[in-house]
Amino acid sequence: MTDIDAAVPTTEGRKQLQVETNGVDVITESERKGLPSGLFWPWFGANVGILGLSYGSFVLGFGISFWQALIAGIAGIVFSFLLCGFIAVAGKRGSAPTMVLSRAAFGIRGNKLPSAISWVLTVGWETVLTALATMATATVFERLGWGGGASTKIIALIVVAALIVAGGVMGFDLIMRMQTVITVVTGVLTVAYIVLVAGHIHWSVVSAVPSGSAQEFVGSLVFMMTGFGLGWVNAAADYSRYLPRRTSGRSVVGWTTFGASLAPIVLLVFGLLLAGSSPDLSTAIAADPIGALTTALPIWFLLPFALVAVLGMVGGAVLDIYSSGLALLAAGLRVPRYAAALIDGVIMVAGTVYIVFYGGNFLGQFQGFLISLGVPVAAWCGIMLADVLLRRKDYAERELFDRTGRYGDIRIVPIAVVVVTTAIGWGLVTNSAASWLTWQGYLLEAVGLGGKSGSWAGANIGVLFALVVSFVITLALDRSRVRAQELVMT
Repeated sequence: MTDIDAAVPTTEGRKQLQVETNGVDVITESERKGLPSGLFWPWFGANVGILGLSYGSFVLGFGISFWQALIAGIAGIVFSFLLCGFIAVAGKRGSAPTMVLSRAAFGIRGNKLPSAISWVLTVGWETVLTALATMATATVFERLGWGGGASTKIIALIVVAALIVAGGVMGFDLIMRMQTVITVVTGVLTVAYIVLVAGHIHWSVVSAVPSGSAQEFVGSLVFMMTGFGLGWVNAAADYSRYLPRRTSGRSVVGWTTFGASLAPIVLLVFGLLLAGSSPDLSTAIAADPIGALTTALPIWFLLPFALVAVLGMVGGAVLDIYSSGLALLAAGLRVPRYAAALIDGVIMVAGTVYIVFYGGNFLGQFQGFLISLGVPVAAWCGIMLADVLLRRKDYAERELFDRTGRYGDIRIVPIAVVVVTTAIGWGLVTNSAASWLTWQGYLLEAVGLGGKSGSWAGANIGVLFALVVSFVITLALDRSRVRAQELVMT
């Protein structure tokens, strides 16, 4: 099957629940349906997980106060998901997955590089979420006296992986139904959790947490951006592509941002209060971000907690495995979409086994993963945002699969921008808790920021550098190129 063949619209109806046949195809007019408000469900369901509470501990770990953490957290969440909203507009304009629409900026084969980066990011996220769900289940069963050892973890992994892979293989319709159920169930149970542990909050302790430096504040802001919206930008158009063309772009931006940001903000606030009230709990969260949250719960709520924890992780991982499969196809793998999802599922299980049984310090590895991939993803995001902003017309959809078409084959400039800004960005970030990333930060001394042990070492400004510089360069250099493309008769 060639890329051109894959672009031919399908006419199969979608009333019955069935395996989605669309891969990197252009979605036909008959399949485009719904309202922009429907975007609330997948985005809310993917971000309502209990993990959001643990971010309170993660942010305070930068050495800042409650108020600093609150401002950095909310700003990082809303701004990063706003980027998702803007890129989601491309979906309704072009009817194709995010990493196919990216071909308009990078060229047909030139887009293989960002597609590969996107694939690594989404596979990494689905692996992290599966591992967290597995560890949380084992912790709950251990507290109940029902086990919690290797056999419990293996059974939990099988169940969690089966749910995630089933959603990824079946595709869009099942995912939308799953996310609606997950949203309702996890939303109710999360509120119940908050009510039950509210008595463990001590404002006098929280308010006494000392303030941190400006550099520590920036570091927490960047971490929140990479932990939330920058982890989703590469998949932002995968769901809006099913909306009718007449859909308001502002509504797409608004519902994407609102749906994705609402739960994380609420969870962050409570997580800050909870972690700030107990240094011991905050330390425990670094080792087991979900399981540690059970220590404040009564025994009778442990099973509901396990349900909300697992469903929350599944909600995010299902979107990730769907988008990772699409990224794998966009990178050039010639298999059906469901087969790509199965491949990612196998890798996800293998990665989960490593994290659960051999991974060691979770938080250090997690931060290293987010920041390291956050740099090239931010570079791609800046280019994609500028490209979307410059366009006034819908994409020429068939030419997104044609190397001789208006979008070209390999565009050297955006590829060079990603490579160069990533190389510089990695030189401006540090991940001392992850031993395999101690080579980063090699430019901090050269640019006068104090080196790897200086005050700017933990600010991770390389992510912001890659985002801003790639956006500005693309906006400055690509205006005439985009105008020329849009003047070509379709």
